[in-house]
Amino acid sequence: MSDFVVYNYPTRICQGFGVRDQLAATLHAAGARRPLLVTDRLIKMLPWFEPLLASLADFDVRVFADVWGNPVETQVIAGAAAAQAHGADAIIALGGGAPVDVAKAIALMQHHPGKLFDYEDGKPDARPVDQPIAFLVALPTTAGTGSEVGRSSVISHDISKAKKIIFDPRLLPNVVLADAELTLGLPPGVTAATGLDALTHLVEAFLARGHHPMADGIALEGVRLVAGALEVAVDFARRLDDGEALSEEEEAVHRRVRAAMLDASMMGAVAFQKGLGVIHSCAHALSTVCDTHHGLANGVMLPMGLRFNLAVAPHRFLRLARAVDPGATDGAAFIDWIVELRARLGIPAGLKSLGVKPEHLDDLVAVALADGCHPSNPRVCTEADFKAIFEEAFTA
Repeated sequence: MSDFVVYNYPTRICQGFGVRDQLAATLHAAGARRPLLVTDRLIKMLPWFEPLLASLADFDVRVFADVWGNPVETQVIAGAAAAQAHGADAIIALGGGAPVDVAKAIALMQHHPGKLFDYEDGKPDARPVDQPIAFLVALPTTAGTGSEVGRSSVISHDISKAKKIIFDPRLLPNVVLADAELTLGLPPGVTAATGLDALTHLVEAFLARGHHPMADGIALEGVRLVAGALEVAVDFARRLDDGEALSEEEEAVHRRVRAAMLDASMMGAVAFQKGLGVIHSCAHALSTVCDTHHGLANGVMLPMGLRFNLAVAPHRFLRLARAVDPGATDGAAFIDWIVELRARLGIPAGLKSLGVKPEHLDDLVAVALADGCHPSNPRVCTEADFKAIFEEAFTA
């Protein structure tokens, strides 16, 4: 264990290359015998998956891999049925934000009555989370949502695509095995989109209303990490995608920046307990109305949301600018940096290239206005404001 770092914030995090090899020991320590491994269809086909599964030979493991795209309620229903049929005494969440969120919801519904959305956060007559929840261990494979250190699960309604938040401190995984080696093979597009998701969490948390100095400090350090790591990670991903071999020195740098992005992702999820803002409300609307990838939606909407907020928080923007360039003298430089970074990462500048059409505008505005993220935004955002933000994104 000498090569691994172990700390608690807010849950127990074991970090280091190869730390996934501690999965069996982690389950043994919890007294688990019949884990359900929740992942997605693509991860099940990756070369490291079978060795990871083989490392659990001492356990009666069942794999549930029917997760794909933006997670929906029927995936949770099927997974909870699998957990109940297996008599699962532990849930292993393996993947990006979707499998981890589904795994947390499965852990909830395995022993709780009713329907998943009976437990929706903020619902006046929401059912209480008062039944057993199986031991949860999370192994993130992307550096984006940070769901592995979050206390909520975001699941969409199958028909309406409306995102619902299921929140309870008991949904926080008991242990996180943060192995950046699992992210080394991520393709450039996924690396870029998930990285911008993490960056959006960090930026919106820092700008959010309220006094939370710990969240602010974590957010600023996370932004600094992204500034030094994301573009480098995407560049390496492109080269690997083209069949290039990295030198030993380059491989060491690649490992370092992937680890930094995994740190930044978790930091974003910790920081946004302070709140988020209009960018996330816009992204949630795009996922609901157009089934847009969440990280990609955040990446596209980042500059528009930041421009909307600049006038009300100039000093905060200056601190963000100095996190990426210590010599910055104007907060607007941070938005310029975002725009330039996004272009270098290959993220579209506007909504048209995502297949979003002007006729979606009214629905996008309605969903964004009803979303629970923008009330903590530093500037009040009205229906007219959301319309203007989306219209700017259409013309970008």
